Amino acid sequence: MAGSYNSVPVPKDGAAIAYSGGKYQVPDNPIIPFIEGDGTGRDIWKASVRVFDAAVQKAYQGKRKVAWYEVFAGEKAKDKFDNWLPDDSVNAIREFRVAIKGPLTTPVGGGIRSLNVALRQIMDLYSCIRPVRYYKGVPSPVKRPDLMNLTIFRENTEDVYAGVEWEQGTAEAAKLIKFLNEDMLKSGKKQIRLDSGIGIKPISITGTKRLVRMAIQHALKNNLKSVTLVHKGNIQKFTEGAFRKWGYELATEEFRDKVVTERESWIIDNQDKDPVLTSKEIAAMIEPGIEFAPEDFRKSVAKEVETVLANIYATHGKGAWKKKLMINDRIADSIFQQVVTRPEEYQVLATPNLNGDYISDACAAQVGGLGIAPGANVGDGYAVFEATHGTAPKYADKDVINPGSVMLSGVMMFRHLGWNEAADLIENSMEATIMQKKVTYDFERMMEGATKVKTSEFGDSIIKNMGALVGAAV
Repeated sequence: MAGSYNSVPVPKDGAAIAYSGGKYQVPDNPIIPFIEGDGTGRDIWKASVRVFDAAVQKAYQGKRKVAWYEVFAGEKAKDKFDNWLPDDSVNAIREFRVAIKGPLTTPVGGGIRSLNVALRQIMDLYSCIRPVRYYKGVPSPVKRPDLMNLTIFRENTEDVYAGVEWEQGTAEAAKLIKFLNEDMLKSGKKQIRLDSGIGIKPISITGTKRLVRMAIQHALKNNLKSVTLVHKGNIQKFTEGAFRKWGYELATEEFRDKVVTERESWIIDNQDKDPVLTSKEIAAMIEPGIEFAPEDFRKSVAKEVETVLANIYATHGKGAWKKKLMINDRIADSIFQQVVTRPEEYQVLATPNLNGDYISDACAAQVGGLGIAPGANVGDGYAVFEATHGTAPKYADKDVINPGSVMLSGVMMFRHLGWNEAADLIENSMEATIMQKKVTYDFERMMEGATKVKTSEFGDSIIKNMGALVGAAV
């Protein structure tokens, strides 16, 4: 371990988090790097870190303490080092494994396209995790926001966010279009317009399976009922469709005794209800209109039924499948209306990058918006927790912005470390504060009878409520 990063000494009162065998070894005084963020990030971090320290102090009575260590990215790094994302900052996060950050500016006009994306790709933080749940008292545009309680696992390194693209009018774009039109598309009617910009959308077996694996492990660990693969595979068959295919493969290959696919459940349930049904009869039940399909298709479905029953009926039949983790899939545009009309049916969503970006914000809008939407970027042995909103520079240093996104990202961080008592204390105290209607302006303008408080005052109220909760518990 280096003695300093970016010329800032490493805290002497802290110890590094270790990782082996797929598990973290967390000392009672972990060194946790933080990036305060740009714009409103400064106010948000000041309030949040006080809440974090108070929660740890009250939850563990001084037996545990975080050794915070500032590292730099964004405007502060640019000012200090003429570098938006210094290598030392990345090295420090890699050394100490778990970090938290506020919102960062995306540089305009060349250089790094997005500091957030760059950090994810450099450290291979392949899973963006976004839990979405309702806190009592939060204003919402829907009638039953309390029905929303799901976690989105969004692939973080591929899809359009891979950043493989060429600008319209450049020689590189022209060269690629020529190759595609004259070589790859020469035998068909499709042609790419010559005045196009070009982007490449890679989705790999590796990227898909490790994401779905993490989503399934989360569901099993937390005794959840389902994992839903979200895709646009009806149109993009070899990327998003492949995501669906590889997700099912991973589930049934690595978690066979613990999962059942939705289609398998239909087959098994029909057999449970009527054991004398033939494979052809069950095939007709799970494929409406199959009698109008080609003979080869009818045979393939009957064969599928036979295979499922032969392979897993002994372990999943006679109702046993109902206790397994359900793996299903939904088309991306369909899921947008389903998370509004029946959100209670979904608990974990696993998605390619762009789908997850849209869906996570759409879900967050139902339970208070991005102001209290937490997030994490997680890889194997590394994790960076972050605010999911932007920097809102016009509100910078005015002490008015809702700090909930960073605070709840801290909740995720503490749960990741196994410090659930501190996490619970922050969540419960924040909810109590909101129910007291002591809220920042974004909530106050939508809540009748609310008191508008500053960012710092919101933190003060949360800390005060911690004392009441701890006292009540005693």
